[in-house]
Amino acid sequence: MTSVRFVAIGDSFTEGVGDELPDGRVRGWADIAAQGWADATGEPIEYANLAIRGKLIEPIVREQLEPALALKPTHLAFNGGGNDMLRPRTSIASVADLFTHVLRRCDEERVQLIALSGANPSGQLPLRGLIQRRGDLLSAAVAQRLATRPDVVTAWNWPDRELSTPGYWSQDRLHMNLRGHHRVAARVLTALGLDTPAQWWSLPELSDRALTSAAYYRRHVVPWVRRRLTHTSSGDGHAAKYAGWTEIAPLPS
Repeated sequence: MTSVRFVAIGDSFTEGVGDELPDGRVRGWADIAAQGWADATGEPIEYANLAIRGKLIEPIVREQLEPALALKPTHLAFNGGGNDMLRPRTSIASVADLFTHVLRRCDEERVQLIALSGANPSGQLPLRGLIQRRGDLLSAAVAQRLATRPDVVTAWNWPDRELSTPGYWSQDRLHMNLRGHHRVAARVLTALGLDTPAQWWSLPELSDRALTSAAYYRRHVVPWVRRRLTHTSSGDGHAAKYAGWTEIAPLPS
Protein backbone atom coordinates (compact mmCIF):
# COMPACT_ATOMS: atom_id res chain seq x y z
CA MET A 1 0.00 0.00 0.00
CA THR A 2 1.37 3.41 -0.95
CA SER A 3 1.87 5.98 1.81
CA VAL A 4 1.28 9.12 -0.33
CA ARG A 5 -2.18 9.88 -1.68
CA PHE A 6 -2.05 13.16 -3.58
CA VAL A 7 -5.20 14.86 -4.93
CA ALA A 8 -5.40 18.17 -6.79
CA ILE A 9 -8.43 20.44 -7.24
CA GLY A 10 -8.84 23.63 -9.24
CA ASP A 11 -9.38 25.02 -12.72
CA SER A 12 -7.47 24.90 -16.04
CA PHE A 13 -4.20 25.74 -14.28
CA THR A 14 -4.40 22.47 -12.34
CA GLU A 15 -6.15 20.43 -15.02
CA GLY A 16 -3.12 21.16 -17.21
CA VAL A 17 -4.55 23.15 -20.12
CA GLY A 18 -1.75 24.39 -22.37
CA ASP A 19 0.36 21.26 -21.88
CA GLU A 20 -1.30 19.11 -24.51
CA LEU A 21 0.00 15.63 -25.27
CA PRO A 22 0.12 14.22 -28.83
CA ASP A 23 -3.08 12.25 -28.25
CA GLY A 24 -4.97 15.43 -27.29
CA ARG A 25 -5.05 14.83 -23.54
CA VAL A 26 -3.74 17.54 -21.23
CA ARG A 27 -1.02 16.85 -18.69
CA GLY A 28 0.07 19.86 -16.60
CA TRP A 29 2.02 20.58 -13.45
CA ALA A 30 0.03 18.30 -11.14
CA ASP A 31 0.56 15.23 -13.34
CA ILE A 32 4.24 16.14 -13.72
CA ALA A 33 4.64 16.67 -9.97
CA ALA A 34 2.95 13.35 -9.22
CA GLN A 35 5.44 11.53 -11.42
CA GLY A 36 8.32 13.54 -9.97
CA TRP A 37 7.13 12.69 -6.46
CA ALA A 38 7.20 8.96 -7.20
CA ASP A 39 10.59 9.27 -8.87
CA ALA A 40 12.08 11.26 -5.98
CA THR A 41 10.95 8.78 -3.32
CA GLY A 42 11.43 5.64 -5.39
CA GLU A 43 7.96 4.52 -4.32
CA PRO A 44 4.60 4.55 -6.12
CA ILE A 45 2.05 7.14 -5.05
CA GLU A 46 -1.70 7.39 -5.51
CA TYR A 47 -2.81 10.40 -7.55
CA ALA A 48 -6.17 11.99 -8.39
CA ASN A 49 -7.01 15.23 -10.18
CA LEU A 50 -10.52 16.69 -9.99
CA ALA A 51 -9.71 20.06 -11.59
CA ILE A 52 -11.88 21.29 -14.47
CA ARG A 53 -11.07 24.20 -16.76
CA GLY A 54 -13.09 27.41 -16.63
CA LYS A 55 -14.24 26.98 -13.04
CA LEU A 56 -14.66 29.92 -10.69
CA ILE A 57 -13.31 29.36 -7.20
CA GLU A 58 -16.70 28.95 -5.48
CA PRO A 59 -17.76 26.04 -7.74
CA ILE A 60 -14.28 24.51 -7.33
CA VAL A 61 -14.73 24.45 -3.57
CA ARG A 62 -18.39 23.47 -3.70
CA GLU A 63 -18.02 20.68 -6.27
CA GLN A 64 -14.49 19.37 -5.85
CA LEU A 65 -13.34 19.79 -2.25
CA GLU A 66 -15.56 17.27 -0.46
CA PRO A 67 -15.22 14.57 -3.17
CA ALA A 68 -11.46 15.07 -2.94
CA LEU A 69 -11.45 14.75 0.84
CA ALA A 70 -13.72 11.69 0.59
CA LEU A 71 -10.84 9.93 -1.16
CA LYS A 72 -8.90 10.15 2.15
CA PRO A 73 -5.80 11.80 0.71
CA THR A 74 -2.61 12.55 2.59
CA HIS A 75 -2.02 15.73 0.53
CA LEU A 76 -4.42 18.08 -1.24
CA ALA A 77 -3.24 20.74 -3.72
CA PHE A 78 -5.53 23.73 -4.17
CA ASN A 79 -5.52 26.72 -6.48
CA GLY A 80 -8.37 28.89 -7.64
CA GLY A 81 -9.37 32.46 -8.35
CA GLY A 82 -7.72 32.97 -11.72
CA ASN A 83 -11.05 33.10 -13.52
CA ASP A 84 -12.61 35.21 -10.75
CA MET A 85 -9.73 37.67 -11.00
CA LEU A 86 -10.72 38.46 -14.59
CA ARG A 87 -14.12 39.68 -13.33
CA PRO A 88 -13.59 43.15 -11.79
CA ARG A 89 -16.71 42.95 -9.62
CA THR A 90 -15.53 39.85 -7.77
CA SER A 91 -14.35 40.54 -4.24
CA ILE A 92 -10.73 39.58 -3.63
CA ALA A 93 -11.57 39.02 0.05
CA SER A 94 -14.28 36.50 -0.86
CA VAL A 95 -11.75 34.53 -2.93
CA ALA A 96 -9.24 34.56 -0.07
CA ASP A 97 -12.00 33.43 2.32
CA LEU A 98 -12.33 30.23 0.32
CA PHE A 99 -8.63 29.46 0.75
CA THR A 100 -9.26 29.77 4.50
CA HIS A 101 -12.21 27.39 4.21
CA VAL A 102 -10.15 24.81 2.31
CA LEU A 103 -7.43 25.04 4.96
CA ARG A 104 -9.98 24.52 7.76
CA ARG A 105 -11.42 21.44 6.07
CA CYS A 106 -7.94 20.02 5.48
CA ASP A 107 -7.14 20.59 9.16
CA GLU A 108 -10.34 18.82 10.17
CA GLU A 109 -9.53 15.84 7.96
CA ARG A 110 -5.82 15.88 8.86
CA VAL A 111 -4.77 16.41 5.26
CA GLN A 112 -1.62 18.31 4.29
CA LEU A 113 -2.60 21.35 2.22
CA ILE A 114 -0.46 22.41 -0.73
CA ALA A 115 -1.57 25.94 -1.66
CA LEU A 116 -0.59 27.49 -4.97
CA SER A 117 -0.96 30.85 -6.63
CA GLY A 118 -1.35 30.88 -10.39
CA ALA A 119 1.30 32.15 -12.76
CA ASN A 120 1.11 35.72 -14.05
CA PRO A 121 -0.02 35.97 -17.71
CA SER A 122 -0.68 39.71 -17.70
CA GLY A 123 2.35 40.80 -19.73
CA GLN A 124 0.96 39.43 -22.98
CA LEU A 125 -2.78 39.91 -22.45
CA PRO A 126 -5.27 42.69 -23.25
CA LEU A 127 -6.16 44.69 -20.11
CA ARG A 128 -2.74 43.76 -18.73
CA GLY A 129 -2.75 46.59 -16.16
CA LEU A 130 -6.06 45.49 -14.66
CA ILE A 131 -5.02 41.84 -14.57
CA GLN A 132 -1.69 42.69 -12.95
CA ARG A 133 -3.35 44.77 -10.23
CA ARG A 134 -6.04 42.18 -9.50
CA GLY A 135 -3.51 39.38 -9.44
CA ASP A 136 -1.21 41.29 -7.11
CA LEU A 137 -4.09 41.85 -4.70
CA LEU A 138 -5.24 38.24 -4.82
CA SER A 139 -1.74 36.84 -4.41
CA ALA A 140 -1.09 39.09 -1.40
CA ALA A 141 -4.46 38.32 0.20
CA VAL A 142 -3.99 34.56 0.00
CA ALA A 143 -0.40 34.76 1.25
CA GLN A 144 -1.59 36.87 4.19
CA ARG A 145 -4.27 34.31 5.12
CA LEU A 146 -1.62 31.57 5.28
CA ALA A 147 1.22 33.64 6.78
CA THR A 148 0.69 32.23 10.26
CA ARG A 149 0.69 28.64 9.03
CA PRO A 150 4.24 27.61 8.19
CA ASP A 151 3.06 24.00 8.16
CA VAL A 152 1.12 24.64 4.93
CA VAL A 153 3.15 23.80 1.83
CA THR A 154 3.07 26.86 -0.45
CA ALA A 155 4.08 27.32 -4.08
CA TRP A 156 3.71 31.01 -4.95
CA ASN A 157 3.94 31.29 -8.74
CA TRP A 158 2.48 34.77 -9.28
CA PRO A 159 5.64 36.65 -8.18
CA ASP A 160 7.89 34.53 -10.46
CA ARG A 161 8.99 37.05 -13.10
CA GLU A 162 10.75 34.42 -15.21
CA LEU A 163 7.54 32.38 -15.40
CA SER A 164 5.62 35.45 -16.60
CA THR A 165 7.75 35.83 -19.76
CA PRO A 166 6.26 34.69 -23.12
CA GLY A 167 8.39 31.57 -23.49
CA TYR A 168 6.43 29.81 -20.74
CA TRP A 169 2.98 30.38 -22.25
CA SER A 170 0.84 28.69 -24.88
CA GLN A 171 -0.52 30.46 -27.94
CA ASP A 172 -3.66 31.57 -26.10
CA ARG A 173 -1.36 33.59 -23.75
CA LEU A 174 -3.59 32.64 -20.82
CA HIS A 175 -2.39 29.10 -20.09
CA MET A 176 1.14 27.90 -19.49
CA ASN A 177 2.82 25.61 -21.99
CA LEU A 178 4.95 22.54 -21.26
CA ARG A 179 7.81 24.72 -19.98
CA GLY A 180 5.56 26.64 -17.60
CA HIS A 181 3.91 23.54 -16.18
CA HIS A 182 7.30 21.92 -15.54
CA ARG A 183 8.50 25.05 -13.71
CA VAL A 184 5.45 25.01 -11.44
CA ALA A 185 5.91 21.27 -10.80
CA ALA A 186 9.52 21.96 -9.84
CA ARG A 187 8.38 24.61 -7.34
CA VAL A 188 5.84 22.24 -5.77
CA LEU A 189 8.32 19.39 -5.40
CA THR A 190 10.94 21.76 -3.97
CA ALA A 191 8.40 23.07 -1.45
CA LEU A 192 7.75 19.47 -0.42
CA GLY A 193 11.47 18.99 0.20
CA LEU A 194 11.88 16.53 -2.67
CA ASP A 195 14.68 16.32 -5.19
CA THR A 196 13.68 18.03 -8.42
CA PRO A 197 15.23 17.65 -11.89
CA ALA A 198 17.15 20.90 -12.34
CA GLN A 199 16.13 21.20 -16.00
CA TRP A 200 12.45 21.47 -15.05
CA TRP A 201 13.02 25.04 -13.91
CA SER A 202 13.75 26.16 -17.47
CA LEU A 203 13.34 23.61 -20.25
CA PRO A 204 14.57 24.61 -23.75
CA GLU A 205 12.28 27.11 -25.45
CA LEU A 206 9.63 25.69 -27.76
CA SER A 207 9.58 26.41 -31.47
CA ASP A 208 5.87 27.28 -31.70
CA ARG A 209 5.22 30.23 -33.96
CA ALA A 210 3.45 33.12 -32.28
CA LEU A 211 0.06 34.03 -33.69
CA THR A 212 -0.41 37.35 -35.42
CA SER A 213 -2.48 39.85 -33.49
CA ALA A 214 -5.52 39.33 -35.73
CA ALA A 215 -5.30 35.54 -35.51
CA TYR A 216 -4.87 35.68 -31.75
CA TYR A 217 -7.99 37.80 -31.24
CA ARG A 218 -10.01 35.67 -33.65
CA ARG A 219 -8.96 32.34 -32.19
CA HIS A 220 -8.81 33.14 -28.47
CA VAL A 221 -10.18 36.54 -27.42
CA VAL A 222 -13.46 36.46 -29.37
CA PRO A 223 -14.46 32.99 -28.05
CA TRP A 224 -13.61 34.13 -24.50
CA VAL A 225 -15.84 37.19 -24.86
CA ARG A 226 -18.61 35.05 -26.35
CA ARG A 227 -18.51 32.72 -23.33
CA ARG A 228 -18.79 35.71 -20.99
CA LEU A 229 -21.81 37.03 -22.88
CA THR A 230 -23.56 33.66 -23.00
CA HIS A 231 -22.66 32.67 -19.42
CA THR A 232 -20.98 29.49 -20.59
CA SER A 233 -17.65 27.98 -19.58
CA SER A 234 -14.80 26.26 -21.39
CA GLY A 235 -15.29 23.47 -18.86
CA ASP A 236 -18.91 22.77 -19.76
CA GLY A 237 -19.17 19.06 -20.60
CA HIS A 238 -15.75 18.25 -19.14
CA ALA A 239 -15.28 15.74 -16.35
CA ALA A 240 -12.37 15.30 -13.97
CA LYS A 241 -9.56 13.44 -15.73
CA TYR A 242 -8.62 11.38 -12.64
CA ALA A 243 -11.71 11.31 -10.42
CA GLY A 244 -10.38 8.33 -8.48
CA TRP A 245 -6.96 7.08 -7.51
CA THR A 246 -4.48 6.08 -10.15
CA GLU A 247 -1.12 4.64 -9.17
CA ILE A 248 1.97 6.50 -10.36
CA ALA A 249 5.04 4.26 -10.29
CA PRO A 250 8.57 5.64 -10.30
CA LEU A 251 10.25 5.60 -13.69
CA PRO A 252 13.44 3.59 -14.11
CA SER A 253 16.44 5.79 -13.30
